[in-house]
Parts: sequence; structure tokens; C-alpha cells
Amino acid sequence: MVYKEFDGLGFAAGRWPLDPKLPTLTFIHGSGGDHALWQGQIDPLLAWANTIALDLPGHGKSRKPGLASVPAYAAAVAGWLEGLRVPRPVPCGLSLGGAITLQLLLDWPPLLAGGVLMGTGARLRVLPEILQTIEADYGAFIDLLGRFGASDQTPAELIAPVQRAAAACPPEVAANDFRACDGFDVMERLAEIDTPVLVLAGADDRLTPPKYSAYLEAHIRGSRRIEVPGAGHLVPAEKPTAVNEALRAFIVGLP
Repeated sequence: MVYKEFDGLGFAAGRWPLDPKLPTLTFIHGSGGDHALWQGQIDPLLAWANTIALDLPGHGKSRKPGLASVPAYAAAVAGWLEGLRVPRPVPCGLSLGGAITLQLLLDWPPLLAGGVLMGTGARLRVLPEILQTIEADYGAFIDLLGRFGASDQTPAELIAPVQRAAAACPPEVAANDFRACDGFDVMERLAEIDTPVLVLAGADDRLTPPKYSAYLEAHIRGSRRIEVPGAGHLVPAEKPTAVNEALRAFIVGLP
């Protein structure tokens, strides 16, 4: 894995330069996160795809400021993908990253070879407790992420990198991320999507329960849904082997 930067946005890549003959899984983290969420995917999937894990504006090592809406983040990611000339992008997003992926599927379909929606929904409503905790005690929010973000079956060490990334994120950026999620709603537009889509969810997800992913599957034509047992909201960190197998099967089946 190597860490690179383009146009002010940092990203971890499994290989560099990218192989132009392969699709490119472009991993997009959730609110207050960074590329560390995807450390279990970046290298193991290299036999089937290029892999890139982006730090969104305002996150990780990216130098551009954080944004305040899902459409703004999606526009930034689309411009970055086009500028970098990423081969056959397949955005794969969790939570906020999944919302960004949905926005990309709706507004930039010619750019994409497919899309993966993890632990996300067509409309995202944020628990008031999350924003209140971020504003009152950011350290308590990091603890909350551990308690609500993972399944009770998940060892704490598996989600520690995600918590460290959140601890390094400026609180105002994390708060704006959650506000962006709270204002997101594309429920009436899902029928527009005509790109191959995989929907993936943790069976024990308490932040975006499985009914969210079931709705996506029911309303996105041709989509396929996989529910991962024993995983919560942070499913790629909690169950990397199951997630990687689902991603591999999806990637090799793309036209």
C-alpha cells in the first residue's frame, strides 16, 4: 500500500500506477473517518481490481476543507476521479460514503463501472445524541462510535483504527458530516439508477439497520444485497474476509 495525493486530496492505493485494464474500487469512508476504515480491503483485492481509499476533503491527510452536504462531497469526488483519470471507477462507500456513492450513481453514471453501498440508505436520519455528543464532548463521541458502530460480537481491536481516525478528525468537520447525512434524501430517485450495484449491510447494524439496505435492493433495478452476520455498522473493519469475498464476486461479474 502506498499513500499518494492528487489535487489536494490524499489517498491510499494498493498499487501505483493503476492498472488501466482493471476496474478501480474507490473506497469512501464515513463521517469523521479516513482511509483507515479500508485497510482490510486495499491489498487483499489487488488481484481483481485497482484499490484506492480516499480521504475526503477535511479528513485524514487531505488538504482541502471539509464540506457540508452530500452533493458537494460527490462533486468533489467526481472531479477528483476525472482529473486523476481513474480506470473504470467503482465507488464503494460506507454510511456518508455510501450516500456519496448513491449521489455519484445518480448524477455521474457515465463515469462509473458500478457502485457498492455499505451500511447506508437512500435517506439518512442521524440520532440527535450523536450531534449533541460531538458538540459537548468529542472524546465521548469516540466512545459512542465504538459502542454503536460495531456488533457486540466484534473485538475492540478491530475497530480501534476507525476510532483513532475519528479522534484525529476536527470535531466541526465530523459534525458537518453528520449534518450532511441528516439532510440526505434520494428515495424518490432510486429508479433512475441503471448501473450495477451491490448493497452490503451488517446484520447487527444499529445506525443504519438492515431495513435500509433492503429498501435499496427493492428500489434499485438489478441490485444484489448481502447481509453479513455478526457485523455492525463498521462492517469492512469487522468482517473483512466476508466483505472482500462479496466485493471480489461483484467485481469479476461486472461487464
